[in-house]
Amino acid sequence: MEDNNEYKWNSTFSFLMAMIGAAVGLGNIWRFSYVLYSNGGGAFFIPYVIAILIMGIPFLILEYGLGATFKNSLSNILKGIRPQLEVIGWITAFLVFLVLTYYVVIMGWDLIYFLLSFFKGWGSNPDAYFMSNIVVGSDNLNNLGTFVLPTLLATIFIWILIWFISHKALDKGISKVVSVLIPLLFIMMAIIVVYALTLPGMWGGVTALLNPNWNLLLDINVWLAAFGQIIFSLSMGQAIAVTYASYLPKESRLIDNVLIVVLSNSSFEIFTAFGVFSILGFMSLTSGLAINEIATSGTGLLFVVFPEIFNVMGNAAYVIGPIFFLCVFFAGITSALAFLEPMTLAVSKKFRMPRIRSVTILCLFGLLLSLIYTTGSGNFILTIADEFINQFGILLAVILQALIFGWSYGIDKLLPVLNRYSTIKVGKIWIIVIKYVLPIFLSIMWIVGIIDLFETQSSTNIIIQLLIALLFVVVPLILTILPSKD
Repeated sequence: MEDNNEYKWNSTFSFLMAMIGAAVGLGNIWRFSYVLYSNGGGAFFIPYVIAILIMGIPFLILEYGLGATFKNSLSNILKGIRPQLEVIGWITAFLVFLVLTYYVVIMGWDLIYFLLSFFKGWGSNPDAYFMSNIVVGSDNLNNLGTFVLPTLLATIFIWILIWFISHKALDKGISKVVSVLIPLLFIMMAIIVVYALTLPGMWGGVTALLNPNWNLLLDINVWLAAFGQIIFSLSMGQAIAVTYASYLPKESRLIDNVLIVVLSNSSFEIFTAFGVFSILGFMSLTSGLAINEIATSGTGLLFVVFPEIFNVMGNAAYVIGPIFFLCVFFAGITSALAFLEPMTLAVSKKFRMPRIRSVTILCLFGLLLSLIYTTGSGNFILTIADEFINQFGILLAVILQALIFGWSYGIDKLLPVLNRYSTIKVGKIWIIVIKYVLPIFLSIMWIVGIIDLFETQSSTNIIIQLLIALLFVVVPLILTILPSKD
């Protein structure tokens, strides 16, 4: 086993940067903009702030406290509370790992577009190019046996890159990479946003983004969207914060770190939203299309709309385009490293396995799972997997953790560790939020998500979802049953 010092960050700054990287990752560059726009505009900030106050901050404090107290993986922490709970820790870490397996494929798409952006290789019709050359396939399983070569090669390259960074000790690998990538990410996004704010028509985009629809505050789905956004952007309940907090020095100001991470994440989300919609306002002016016709969710905004924007930008796009896609790639790499770490720590701890071996095994296994998303039916399966894992798996994991640590463990035991060096202290109110408020709100989200999921799905979709559910139950059960060498 490697020396424990090799597992620790060189400083709290490195840890903070890693968490910001996980929070502002690949998906969040466009996701928050669309969620804000489609859920009441300026009015959305009310449920958004409330979600931060009663869920985001309290649950992150819990995760930091657990990681700093136990200095262990989530599965081992739960096993220590009650042996039967170990499997929940493995399920949580494996769910995040499953997200990584298709997240890497989307990063592969971004890498391809980074190369294309130097000469606008997507042509005059980015939508047709994306469907014919990157996704290649329809909404069925008919093309499951056909690989999309560019996506396949890009995916393999990114897995190799993730392995190369992650197989080293944290202070020699992830810490150094993240400390460089995150400042570059902020610099590049600042360039894009500042440029966007100078474009003609930008005010139309900003106005469309912030135009408040106060009536939507009475819609439960808007509140669910706010809570869902916070879970997504802060990577809550995914063992990521627990894992990284386990590497923190003993004297760390845990609650201060939580507040800085949440503030940094929210500021970055709002900052990039202004840039995104300033560009959409410019595109609306030049194309004659309404904002609601071009502000789409999912990959459409990143790989279709933005290339269309760059097409009408002129020569400036040959600089802005590569910077944009490189920025997205940097954000994706930091998030991918965070997604891999919970399983790496859990496997290394339980089986006393050197880090290089555990990372190698996980990257090879992850690559095999990613292959299915590089086929002609990959995008169809990816969409189903992403929706199912987030609306069912991760939400359920958050609920279970709130109940277990709130009721079975007794989170008042964490108060001395949390408050010892922190400037701001927590107490009874925080305990009430974890024990009562969080389980209620998240249970509502989970129930609504499951009902919507199965009411709107075809039989093929349901079969794929059941196979995914079987996978994230069977593999953790096997890992739980295997004898521990720790």
